[in-house]
Amino acid sequence: MATVLIPLPHLDFDPSEVAVPWRVLTQAGHRVTFATPDGQPASADPIMISGEGLDLWGWIPGLRKLTAFGRLLRANAVARRDYAALLKDQAFNAPLRWDDIEPASFDGLLLPGGHCARGVRVYLESSRLQSVVAAFFAANKPVAAICHGVVLAARSRGADGRSVLHGRRTTALTWALEKSAWTLTRITRFWDPDYYRTYADGPGQPVGHMSVQQEVTRALARPEDFLDVPRDAAHYRRKTSGLVRDSDADATPAFVVRDGNYVSARWPGDVHRFAAVFGEILSSRRV
Repeated sequence: MATVLIPLPHLDFDPSEVAVPWRVLTQAGHRVTFATPDGQPASADPIMISGEGLDLWGWIPGLRKLTAFGRLLRANAVARRDYAALLKDQAFNAPLRWDDIEPASFDGLLLPGGHCARGVRVYLESSRLQSVVAAFFAANKPVAAICHGVVLAARSRGADGRSVLHGRRTTALTWALEKSAWTLTRITRFWDPDYYRTYADGPGQPVGHMSVQQEVTRALARPEDFLDVPRDAAHYRRKTSGLVRDSDADATPAFVVRDGNYVSARWPGDVHRFAAVFGEILSSRRV
């Protein structure tokens, strides 16, 4: 059994990227510990649970619960089920404080994502978490990062001053996936058009400069170390449409990159395979 740390922001983490790995890892016999800024239980992005507020009428109180497009972007039924179970978990309800994390006490680290700027920026910009991430990489312990969680890894610096991802291959939320969701929600959530962008592009910056893919790529040794689904990959359309998510029984929509003890994935549609690969690495190191 391995001990795994999952740090979380106080608000707005993606429920799929936390609850599904928690369930997969604990079912495999691993122990999961959570950590939040203040040691209080965290809360997922409510929009990603309900889907409310992602439709054109979502700003009208009496119509918010009538979801259409919101059902496509929210967590699917399995992830919502896992999140409901997570809310009852003892470890989830008694997290560590970020300042109390001792990397030496854990065998592995999992970095989930979430895009809502309200809560997630605090997580991505935490110097304390960046030092924790750097310590895991320095010790060559297994690390898994998905979606915006890869940004936290990219911002973490090793003893040489470079990103811990410098010299590694990785994926993350691709600009194609981020742009498609952002473009649609700029229309359907017109009163909050940048909900799906954690960081807006600044004056004079090209479109997508502050996207997850571009920021992560700038931290790498070579641009080609950022990996996306190859055109000739089996099930290419299932992997890239943004409409199909993987499951315990079907990994064909997933795209996961492993580089040694480091595992990365793009979005909630990869999360089952992502968690399974990370669990396999943890188990192999505990033999």
